[in-house]
Amino acid sequence: MPGIRETRRLPYSAEQMFDLVADVGRYAEFLPWVIATRVRSDSDTEMVADMVVGFKSLRERFTSRVAKDRPREIDVHYVDGPLRDLDNTWVFRPAEGGGCEVDFTVEFTFKNRMFERIAGQYFDRAFHKMVAAFEARAAEVYGSKSSSAHSVA
Repeated sequence: MPGIRETRRLPYSAEQMFDLVADVGRYAEFLPWVIATRVRSDSDTEMVADMVVGFKSLRERFTSRVAKDRPREIDVHYVDGPLRDLDNTWVFRPAEGGGCEVDFTVEFTFKNRMFERIAGQYFDRAFHKMVAAFEARAAEVYGSKSSSAHSVA
């Protein structure tokens, strides 16, 4: 299964970043290509949510089950949608000297192998744009703290 991984050090606490990533209901406010979200159920440890993503006239709906282990980890498991599989994991670790390291991994498999090869060429750029959107959202919500954000991996 193709995948992408990136680790970033950010000037926010692991708890703050966990809360920001776990707030799926607000993704349409700041994530590129996310048109709408609907949280079907939510507890301290698990959420089931739908997300509609789109580009121009193309629209697709995904359903995911989200396992939450606050403030350490969020695991997103694909339930239904246009792909064969889509999983992502967020790991939040306090960093020495303040802030935290965020490790984000996405693995995906398209139902159509040809589409996977074509889309895979753009997935890397889209992934980095999404990571940047989470960083910008953190600065907006928590204030820009002498942004020491940098790539670790």
